[in-house]
Amino acid sequence: MNELPHMRKLYTRSVLSEETAGSDPLELFRLWFSEAKEEGELEPNAMSLATVNKAGQPSIRIVLLKGLIRDEFQFFTNYDSDKGKDITENHHVALNFFWPKLERQIRIEGQAARISKEESETYFAVRPRESQIGALASNQSSVVPSREFLEEKFASLSKEWEGIKIPKPENWGGYSVFPTKIEFWQGRVGRLHDRISFERIESSWKRSRLSP
Repeated sequence: MNELPHMRKLYTRSVLSEETAGSDPLELFRLWFSEAKEEGELEPNAMSLATVNKAGQPSIRIVLLKGLIRDEFQFFTNYDSDKGKDITENHHVALNFFWPKLERQIRIEGQAARISKEESETYFAVRPRESQIGALASNQSSVVPSREFLEEKFASLSKEWEGIKIPKPENWGGYSVFPTKIEFWQGRVGRLHDRISFERIESSWKRSRLSP
């Protein structure tokens, strides 16, 4: 722990100019995401999701981006989980992507809403069978007596549904985040990082450069 004050990385990989940023943040997101995949970033679709409950307490966790549909960021979870309850109470959320190999970060603010049942069923149908059983077995965020309890429940459900198509649980499905602000961060030498922010103004985007 004594090394923490001296731990730092020199960012020299790239630059982010107004010209390369362009005028459409979603187009730039797609480009950066594609480059993160090509670079071999570990789970480039992993993103932090921040929510706030009715008491004003923020929470953050990692979820997986599973679609950029209609220019909205899509992920799936248990509606009865802590994050699901938070979104029910407060639909304002934030997302964050960090790709260390590329020395890049993307921050997103927006509003989350459930997607249609049909869209959720379509995605659930292509999930690995073990993940489908897991969705049935887990009452996400609830207290369980032990790891063995979960494993026994998983085994029991696997036997019960053997050879049968598994339906999507009613309390499981997708959310879509409508972005209202997207910030792109590119690491630079001397901590003079490039930060370019896009803020949605009605149907267009306002671009600004931010001080690092």
